[in-house]
Amino acid sequence: MHHRTNTINPIGMKRLILILTLLAGYITINAADDYKQSAEYLALRDSMRNAFNSGDSARFFPALKNLEDYLLEQGDLHAYYTQRCNEIVFQMNRRRIFEAYKRARELSKELTEKKLDKERYMAYNMLGHLNRYCGNRETAKENFRQVIRLMEEAGYYESMPPIYMNLVNVSLSDDPDEAQRMLGKAKEIAEKYSPERVFDIETRQTLSYFNRGDIPRFLEGYKKYREGVAEGKTSVHGRLMDIYYEATQGNIDKAVAMAQESLGEEAHEVITLIYERAGRWHEAYESMKKQTTASDSVNNVILSNSMQEFRDELLVYDIEREAAHQRTVTMAVIIVLLLLLILALVYITYTRYRYMKELKKAYEHALESDKLKDAFIRNMSHEVRTPLNIIAGFAQVLADPDLSPDAEKRKEMAQVIQKNNYLITSQIDEMIELALNESAADTKIGDSVGINDLLHKLLKEKGKYVSKGVTMNVSTTLADDYAITTNGEMLRRAIVTLIDNAIKYTTKGTITLGAAVSDGQLALSVEDTGCGIPSEEAERIFERFVKLDNFKEGIGLGLPLCRKIITRLGGTISLDTSYKEGARFVIKLKIEN
Repeated sequence: MHHRTNTINPIGMKRLILILTLLAGYITINAADDYKQSAEYLALRDSMRNAFNSGDSARFFPALKNLEDYLLEQGDLHAYYTQRCNEIVFQMNRRRIFEAYKRARELSKELTEKKLDKERYMAYNMLGHLNRYCGNRETAKENFRQVIRLMEEAGYYESMPPIYMNLVNVSLSDDPDEAQRMLGKAKEIAEKYSPERVFDIETRQTLSYFNRGDIPRFLEGYKKYREGVAEGKTSVHGRLMDIYYEATQGNIDKAVAMAQESLGEEAHEVITLIYERAGRWHEAYESMKKQTTASDSVNNVILSNSMQEFRDELLVYDIEREAAHQRTVTMAVIIVLLLLLILALVYITYTRYRYMKELKKAYEHALESDKLKDAFIRNMSHEVRTPLNIIAGFAQVLADPDLSPDAEKRKEMAQVIQKNNYLITSQIDEMIELALNESAADTKIGDSVGINDLLHKLLKEKGKYVSKGVTMNVSTTLADDYAITTNGEMLRRAIVTLIDNAIKYTTKGTITLGAAVSDGQLALSVEDTGCGIPSEEAERIFERFVKLDNFKEGIGLGLPLCRKIITRLGGTISLDTSYKEGARFVIKLKIEN
């Protein structure tokens, strides 16, 4: 026969909730406030307590209201909201679960709206008890964990052990090891902040040994419990400790009688466990049946009360709905009249909006043109003047009859002049081609371009411009006779732009021209081991006049031109941000079937 140990069912909740309430009020009762020593406060507090303990709702609610009003007058919000929690617990003890739930939600909302962060743990604590009462164990655990987090933030460490005990009661049946860890945590905190709780926690831990069938550890703990009692210590679990001890001594019938006499509604669960540990399965089965019957009876009462509360809510809702209907009819007439006015205003506003939008568009276009003009002038002023100055300087050296550089020096000067002449020519070409591509109506696509042949020609043509220590190669998975129909000159221009870019920023390593077919597309890539491009700049570099390194030659039109060309060819170009060794640009073109 299997028994779920340490499960607290609704039958035993009333007694447990009362204990938890007294614990929850510990901070308030022991707070160092002068008014709490006054006769007026003590009378109000005792009146509420007596009514709470007797379950007399006719006395409890007026007494609670008087005490809450008094606490508000004293400005003690912590004590006030503690009493609000007592009201919720009182409703739970009466099995008015729906009403308790509403009060708990009201408490949570009020604490949130007033930003009383230090007291919000109270609302989560109440929701935890409600969810536990209704069998929502996982939700209850999360509620109690949130209580602990909030208590830690507020510094309420002395009242934290009871919350850990709540978690123990919820977790013990499905995760005994976790429950034992929480018991240890509760004891650790209690030893530091509230030593008076340690004995009660140790007693609860001893009970868990019996529930798990670890009788030797239970007896060892019971011995320490009796030593504590002899020293004048008490525990809310004391009676249950004595009952379980008698059971371990073989006095099963005596233990059962003690449970029936002192535990009331909780007796069936305890008796079932005692019979199970003793191996008296028939009696355990009969006790479990009684426990189930009692639980079902209580659940029926709770359900009946909740249903009545739902009916009351629906009645109130119907009344409010009828009143709302009347208000709606009145408002409808007003709305119809206003609607005609609104439509007229909308038409006027929309007409004005369109006019202003056109003005704004024209203004932004003018600003953009002005910015592009400024950027163009700035870049061209530097990027054209610098190579021209270099060309002029070396030309003067070569033309000066007083200077006689040797053949090797003249060759180097000629190469420098040729390189700078190429820079000026390429920049002018970029501007002209960008303008032509923007103004052209369509693109002629009819050339058959052999991809491998194109890449190897570009390798031979551009390889001589790479820096010392840099090698350029071709990596292709295409057949040598593979060709694609496109505009050959435009495709060549786009790839040349990417190669020039790679040469400019690569001082060591390799530059690789790649080609492959993937997902029905031709992928052409130019990959280098240069300085690389940050991934967040992957799109900005395709904007006009954008240069990430202002000390490199160029006016920032190469990549925008490249994207414009590839777009006209029906493809895409992008920076591969997954490549981290440098920069890798990928052109993708659709393959016509």
